[in-house]
Amino acid sequence: MTGWRWTLAAGAIAAHIAALALGAVWWLTSREDISRQVVVPELSAEALAGKADFDRECARCHGENARGSEKGPPLVHRTYHPALHADVAFELAVQRGVRAHHWRFGDMPPQPTLPPAEITRITAYIRELQKVNGIYR
Repeated sequence: MTGWRWTLAAGAIAAHIAALALGAVWWLTSREDISRQVVVPELSAEALAGKADFDRECARCHGENARGSEKGPPLVHRTYHPALHADVAFELAVQRGVRAHHWRFGDMPPQPTLPPAEITRITAYIRELQKVNGIYR
């Protein structure tokens, strides 16, 4: 093989190895134990209302206290750190649905019956859970 072909082949091999490594990281992180316990703090009034909304609308998939279930991912998880998923991401997820991309639970369908005020309260509840559980400070 000539020099440039060798370089091209080595680059292709490196790209494949990198893709496999990223796939392995995704595979391992998407299989995390979803049975972890979530500490529930004393909640603000807004978050307490959000908990009631969450329990009624979201817990069947995202589990008790947003810890995840067999049907949906945990929201008390570093994947949903505010720097990675701003509050508006929760609003858009509820309004538009979400294609599966971090986890292997399948797509989240839109939840068109949830009014914006409830989404805001649910987000406040999730953020308070995340904070007390060390997702962010």
